[in-house]
Amino acid sequence: MPIRADIRDVAIVAHVDHGKTTLVDAMLWQSGSFRDNQDVADRVMDSMDLEREKGITILAKNTAVDYRGVKVNIVDTPGHSDFGGEVERALTMVDGVLLLVDASEGPLPQTRFVLRKALESRLQVILVVNKVDRPDARITDVVNEVYELFLDLDAEESQIEFPIVYANARAGRAGLQPDELADDLGPLFDVLLARIPAPSYTEGHPLQALVTNLDASPYVGRLALCRVREGTIRKGQQIAWCRADGRIERTKVTELYVTEALDRVEAQEAGPGELVAVAGIPEVTIGETLADPDDPRPLPVTVVDEPSLAMTIGTNTAPLAGKDGDRLTASMVEARLGQELIGNVSLRVLPTERPDTWEVQGRGELQLAVLVELMRREGFELTVGKPQVVTREIDGKLHEPVEKLAIDAPEEYIGVITQLLALRKGSLEQMINHGTGWVRMDYLVPARGLIGFRTEFLTETRGTGILHHVFDSYAPWYGDLRMRPTGSLVADRRGPATSFALLNLQERGQLFIAPGTEVYEGMIVGENARAEDLDVNATKEKKLTNMRSSTADELVRLIPPRLLSLEQALEFIGDDECVEVTPNHVRLRKVQLSGQKRQTAASRKARGVVTV
Repeated sequence: MPIRADIRDVAIVAHVDHGKTTLVDAMLWQSGSFRDNQDVADRVMDSMDLEREKGITILAKNTAVDYRGVKVNIVDTPGHSDFGGEVERALTMVDGVLLLVDASEGPLPQTRFVLRKALESRLQVILVVNKVDRPDARITDVVNEVYELFLDLDAEESQIEFPIVYANARAGRAGLQPDELADDLGPLFDVLLARIPAPSYTEGHPLQALVTNLDASPYVGRLALCRVREGTIRKGQQIAWCRADGRIERTKVTELYVTEALDRVEAQEAGPGELVAVAGIPEVTIGETLADPDDPRPLPVTVVDEPSLAMTIGTNTAPLAGKDGDRLTASMVEARLGQELIGNVSLRVLPTERPDTWEVQGRGELQLAVLVELMRREGFELTVGKPQVVTREIDGKLHEPVEKLAIDAPEEYIGVITQLLALRKGSLEQMINHGTGWVRMDYLVPARGLIGFRTEFLTETRGTGILHHVFDSYAPWYGDLRMRPTGSLVADRRGPATSFALLNLQERGQLFIAPGTEVYEGMIVGENARAEDLDVNATKEKKLTNMRSSTADELVRLIPPRLLSLEQALEFIGDDECVEVTPNHVRLRKVQLSGQKRQTAASRKARGVVTV
């Protein structure tokens, strides 16, 4: 088959924080994409504020560099399995992958996830061992672990014979030996051109381009991001739009763009192997095909893994609703969730019994929390329920998702970690002591058991432990799990919290609010040290007499409150609790705000009376 020798399409895949975006930065600089005096931010591929704040890639993005007359299209993919839908779509655009692995941490669960997807797609793999300058680097062991991972994933013989490049992405250096790095990334580019196959095509084949992602321009509207598989696409051309429901419509390419460095530039035509953005199809969605109008041949729709976690998102029904945001109605929330579905194929939105609440299913807590965080920044006020696992009926039995968990922690915490995971019905598969004072523990744990586990794990390991998990399989229902051992401190009336009241309450447990915070009945103001919930008065004032002056409060020493982030709040809440999210606040509350109604329901449940 003829090939396009002037193009290479490659994706960079890796675990979170192993250096993908930093490596792309170095490639862009060394290929002359920026002027010497140009002001460019670090991790230039992280385009969203949320990506910069969290230091992770959320959306797959592509760029292009020129090396010795060959255009290298590079797709930067997320390393977190919660955004696996982005990875799966990105891999349909490329002919090979650079697998980035940290020289100290080695392959982790998300490395396994992205590599499995690449091997399933029969892509050529180049191993890049990054951060070889780390003082704790164990390069030989890491390379052997990668070989074991390939064998474990049933890689073909041709895939296991992968080339290895050693790099220090931050310094922009690479080499074929860990102690002989060149002054630039030349060795990496040379291996990439030699081992990543050039795009092939069939002579005379009609146009085929698969829509793998969407973007929007304020000038030309929705953009369909595609890889041209066969034929040539031209600006102004009439094409066949093969829709997901099987219909085929004729439409016109109003604008055509290709990527150069970080910019999209107009093009008159693009041939096989090019990654292009097409304007002029306002309702196009991911998975559809752009084809020849005289001979339309739709490509198979990209299949992504099913969601494993769900939570409810609805309008804000708390007493303080409407004070922060300006997007409050159910129709606005429904329209925004519908908009998210267009560009995110790994999400599902299902109706619930209530007209102002929807069930949103996704890959994991982080993916769902990012969606809620984006919505709150857009001015929405929401009520978010506790994350629940998505179960399946297999052969008449209830099954639940199981996660593969990898933990790196100092060896003195082995006992407490084992105890924590035993309560969550986790089974230890492997434990490796590297002899450096740290251990690697691999567990299989039901996904339910990991909801809220991260906070408790970091507390018990004094913030030193590192954990990563990825979906493994479905297994029969594990039964009841003991999750949170503590209860909640629940406000019993509305008003501003006072220092006097909080001083007495801090003996009961950890507080989440500071003096002056507006509270309402049913709002959770802290974590009770005991297992049951406790209704408290957080607004109680000190009674003043002629013997007591108001200035006596100046010596009150309050323990600083634990201010929860959105992810921490979602991990903390129980089954009868939810999170109120507004642009400026994250509040925890009971689903049923009235203390009297909660007490009545609890007593009915204790007596075995069914509530209708």
